[in-house]
Amino acid sequence: MRNSTPPTHTLSFPEQLECFEFCNTDFASNLIALGSNKKIILGLISLPEESGCFDWKRLKDLYHESRCVSLCFAPETSLSLVPKSVTFCAAGSDFRLRIFRTDLQNSDTVQILKGHTNYINEVIWDCNGEFVASVGDDNTCRIWDTKSNFENTVTFHLLSAGMSVKSHIEEPRKVLVAEKRGLIHLYNIQTQTAIISVESQKFPLRSVDWCSLNRMCITALIAGDIVSWDLRRPTPIDIKQVHEDGGQIVRIAPNAETLVASVGRPDVSVKVFTAKSRIPLVDATLKLYGGLSWHHRLPYIGVATDRKLCLWKLQVK
Repeated sequence: MRNSTPPTHTLSFPEQLECFEFCNTDFASNLIALGSNKKIILGLISLPEESGCFDWKRLKDLYHESRCVSLCFAPETSLSLVPKSVTFCAAGSDFRLRIFRTDLQNSDTVQILKGHTNYINEVIWDCNGEFVASVGDDNTCRIWDTKSNFENTVTFHLLSAGMSVKSHIEEPRKVLVAEKRGLIHLYNIQTQTAIISVESQKFPLRSVDWCSLNRMCITALIAGDIVSWDLRRPTPIDIKQVHEDGGQIVRIAPNAETLVASVGRPDVSVKVFTAKSRIPLVDATLKLYGGLSWHHRLPYIGVATDRKLCLWKLQVK
């Protein structure tokens, strides 16, 4: 068995974790959501860089009717308000989206969004809070307008399963959509047309991410390769063979565009690379996979595995 990079911090839970996401807003960056059996766990992580020690507080459990497959927080989420305001979307294995709102005390609401006819693979909230976007095995990307009470106002019909969808703070009203067959499109929501498309020579495509620090840079996990494009060019600028038996998810660090994390096989392994290196900064074997997410401000990557949440701190130059 190969050497495994030990996590910097570990949290243990009584239940198996199936989904995980850090909040990506400035006023709630230590807030996390964990999907477990029939529930969403909201909690607060304290990190040594801010509080002097590592700690964890379980804030609230919310009932979720089916297995949670994807989570995203609304940009309006804030723990600095009184009362606190937490809004997030959860995609379930029952093909439905649920919009949760809670003050972490006694006020909780949930709104169910119906439209997908097969499994949902990813859901995101756009950076300006104007829409939620979701993609799934029904070969669609659906846009749910927040101003019209989350009506499904736009549907993009794809040629294969939609695996990933992303938004970017510098590209309002646009979404990046990745298909399983290796196609990646940048869609304009207002004109409902594809502005840019790139295509991989390999498939299946499992995940894509859009670099928050460089809107021209996207990175995908295709088969077991991490493939990067400059959207001004049709061919990839870098291809890195990472997971021999295929990958599951890829994420670019929001505060360091040279750091990329992925999970794949054999076994279930998490790896973190810098852009130009073939030697991983993190290379760890997991028991099971239940979600990967970067901290919004600090150089931490978190991965849910079985009944644990493991955090690795990266040395960013």
